[in-house]
Amino acid sequence: MGAFDDALQKAVPGGNLATPIAVAVGALILGKMFGGSSAPSAAAQSAPPPSAPTNAPAGSLLGGLGDLIGKLTAGGAGPQVNSWVGQGANQPIQPGTLGSALGQNTLNELSQRTGMSQQELLNQLATVLPQLINHLTPNGRMPTLADLDEK
Repeated sequence: MGAFDDALQKAVPGGNLATPIAVAVGALILGKMFGGSSAPSAAAQSAPPPSAPTNAPAGSLLGGLGDLIGKLTAGGAGPQVNSWVGQGANQPIQPGTLGSALGQNTLNELSQRTGMSQQELLNQLATVLPQLINHLTPNGRMPTLADLDEK
């Protein structure tokens, strides 16, 4: 099992990777859902996201993780995301804040892929994403390709 599967299994309630929330998280990180980012808000500019390695292959775990972190940070969730990557306690994120950061198009697509209502999706993502990102960044920083090869 790869680093993503291990981290996802630890983050998803019950560890079941076939649940709709696991599908949603997989789509967020591995599904290349973010074609371009919007301009960062003032809050995001004050808390820069951890950067993904520049040699991360397109469509890879590293690229997807970097894209998701960038999208959330640009959407105003920078302090929470930085806590998930950092080595301290994970700050919670409110479902509404998460929904605003992800954007309506992403929510629509995830809702269609999973069959979940947007509210249920956001409630579960608000629980799973902090743990998943925390597990994928065990050293308090974005992993490198070498870090993932060690897993």
